[in-house]
Amino acid sequence: EITRVGADLAKRVIQVHGVDVAGKLVTNRALPRDKFIAWCAQLPPGCLVAMEASSSAHHWARKLVALGLDARIIAAQLVSPYRLQGKSGKNDANDAAAICEAASRPQMHFVPIKSIEQQSMLCVHTLREGIKADRTACINRIRAMLSEFGLVFAQKTCNLRQALPGVLEDASNELNGVARLAIQRAWANWQELDEHMAWCDARIAAHGKTNAQVHQAEQLMGVGPVTASALVAAVGDFKQFRNGAQFGAWMGLTPKQNSSGGKTSLGSITKRGNIYLRTLLIQGARSAVLTAHKRDDPISKWAHQLREKSGWQKAVVALANKNARILWAMFVRGAPFDARHVSVKPGAAQASQTPPLAAVPM
Repeated sequence: EITRVGADLAKRVIQVHGVDVAGKLVTNRALPRDKFIAWCAQLPPGCLVAMEASSSAHHWARKLVALGLDARIIAAQLVSPYRLQGKSGKNDANDAAAICEAASRPQMHFVPIKSIEQQSMLCVHTLREGIKADRTACINRIRAMLSEFGLVFAQKTCNLRQALPGVLEDASNELNGVARLAIQRAWANWQELDEHMAWCDARIAAHGKTNAQVHQAEQLMGVGPVTASALVAAVGDFKQFRNGAQFGAWMGLTPKQNSSGGKTSLGSITKRGNIYLRTLLIQGARSAVLTAHKRDDPISKWAHQLREKSGWQKAVVALANKNARILWAMFVRGAPFDARHVSVKPGAAQASQTPPLAAVPM
């Protein structure tokens, strides 16, 4: 009887590797995409089906959970060490066997299955990032076309937006009819992208009004509506992390280690996890550190002192890591954000409650 299955997902073919309770191979075959669910329906209830994190992994995981199976998702970088053939032996069958083996490890970290609501909100964020990149490319394209005729403007986008109508109406410059029509087309594309960006921002703002966690996360300094919405949609259940330090490490905000023999050697941050979330946290922390000297709360004072002592970049990353830890504490413990809260280490709290030795009755 098959007790554990490793599935290597692909566009048209899904390779499955099934073993019994002793780890002995039972089946290793390729299934068409439309027959994968029917094959999984024949598995015994509670059978573990593991997959690599990919574009369709959460979809298949939700389908398998509905069948009564134990669906698990594993990050790709955690699967590759279990491929016996190494990097030179990568194929669907070997990948499925590596996934099956990785799922059997007791210390393996699995990716929580995202709900339809989470992935729907992440679609808005993905669309917004694409529109932002297209808008930047469109603006640079307009600047390049204008510079060919000696028309150069200040770097800020607002300066170009204000000057563009007058440039198109000015008959004294070198722009002829064809060039004006081309720039008008590019400007219309710019305005259309602005409308799409406004639609995405409206959906994100509505997410903050209807979701209590998003509204609560926006109270932190350096966490805006976009960051709060992306965090709640991407992470979902913050209880999957043991503590705030583990959440910060998952975000890639902790330093790399190359320690040995009791000697600690730390480097730059690991940059693991979700690049989009980490970028949003760091960008928000950058604005908070920039204005930290204007506030008198403990976090702002700490960030300003750290900036003066260790430099601008280290202070920004440190504040982003602190915000990640605070977010974990808020959502797991259910406590509201307090900028003037002073944390106490568990050991220090116990020591303060323990009476001195002379006061203990004999």
